[in-house]
Amino acid sequence: MNFFDRLQQDTADAREELVRIPILQDALHGRIGLAQYLAFLAQAYHHVRHTVPLLMACGSRLPARLAWLRNAIGEYIDEEIGHEEWILSDIAACGGDSQQVRQSAPALETELMVAYAYHQIDRRNPVGFFGMVHVLEGTSTAIATRAADSIGASLGLPANALTYLTSHGSLDLEHLKFFERLMNLIDDEEDRAAVIHCSRAIYRLYGDVFRALPRGERKAA
Repeated sequence: MNFFDRLQQDTADAREELVRIPILQDALHGRIGLAQYLAFLAQAYHHVRHTVPLLMACGSRLPARLAWLRNAIGEYIDEEIGHEEWILSDIAACGGDSQQVRQSAPALETELMVAYAYHQIDRRNPVGFFGMVHVLEGTSTAIATRAADSIGASLGLPANALTYLTSHGSLDLEHLKFFERLMNLIDDEEDRAAVIHCSRAIYRLYGDVFRALPRGERKAA
């Protein structure tokens, strides 16, 4: 079994637990309100703005034997720069206050997820950070397009209010293939274990971000 398939297999239960979170199911079935969508975008902004700094930190911490990964990290950085601004634009297109979000503090759950990623890079094995990439990219590709379609239809939102979800959905499949090829080049067992461990932890922490979102405005099916 190649490593990507093993990563998928060893994190399947954590992935399924994430997808079963009630507010995610609400989003997939068009049962969330505008305030909930804006709350999701606000927390997305707070973790996405760390993506490039985390990638840079990971690249700087990689040992010489993994220097070949820095080229891939450079590609990721080129792809990810500015995505947090897309989220602020989505917020504005929904009628939300994007500048208030920019200046706000993240929810504790979001802060803890980001802090864990920095801890993984700084204090453990930096290659484990790809476990976070696996969670965020894999989850987005699997459900973002469906969620965008459901949310857009139920709330009557224009396409320019959904760019974060649509850009990370089924259109991003080639990016996921790139990640799969990259993971299959990792051959050290300790590095593989670090990716799996971080992935499972991020599934839990990312799930906590969703669990903390408000559900009071839930729409009827």
